[in-house]
Amino acid sequence: MKKAIFGFSIAVFAVFGFWTGGVTAENRSFGERFSVNGGAAETGESGVYNFDKAHSFIGFKVRHMGLIEVPGFFRDFTGEVNFDAKDVAKSSVNFKAMMTSVDTGVEDRDNHLRRADFFEVEKFPEMTFKSTKVEKKGKGWIVTGDLTMKGVTKQVAIPFEISGWLSATERTGMKMGIAGETVINRRDFGVNYGNNLPSGIPALSDDVKVVLQIEAGKAKVAE
Repeated sequence: MKKAIFGFSIAVFAVFGFWTGGVTAENRSFGERFSVNGGAAETGESGVYNFDKAHSFIGFKVRHMGLIEVPGFFRDFTGEVNFDAKDVAKSSVNFKAMMTSVDTGVEDRDNHLRRADFFEVEKFPEMTFKSTKVEKKGKGWIVTGDLTMKGVTKQVAIPFEISGWLSATERTGMKMGIAGETVINRRDFGVNYGNNLPSGIPALSDDVKVVLQIEAGKAKVAE
């Protein structure tokens, strides 16, 4: 667990340092270049934005014995956002995570997660999400799509916010930030391991929080 939290913290500090490092007297002000907390979608540019794996996080949290939420994440993944600045509802998102790359910071637990009790990675090496709809919800958005894990496909809805934009500079192309979180039932996907304790409290919660913190960069168009 410490490894996962430490790795995520490093990613957060790396993102902050990367963003602020590009602001110079020659560039526009930070406020002009970067809008946060659900900035207007018009501040972005239409195009395909690829997930920046070095500055993104696809993770989960599971409550253990009714006490705490144990976090984990996937180290190996890809994804893209096809963003429509004129009509965000016409945008789409998809991603793929390699299940063998699961990391909770405890080697024995990670190896158990890879076996048939949980993800059965030799038979089902990938988890995928493909959106079918994007719609406005209050100050944020909801992306609905098909989540496939362990050979089972279920429709899930993920509330998210466009958390920021970074305009193109000499150092970097256009970038966007997306933050989302939802809850799925692991048993819906055939992950049934874990019995109740004598007190009746489940050893592992059925509900699993899925957490997405995504930085994505606009793909360059070949000239």
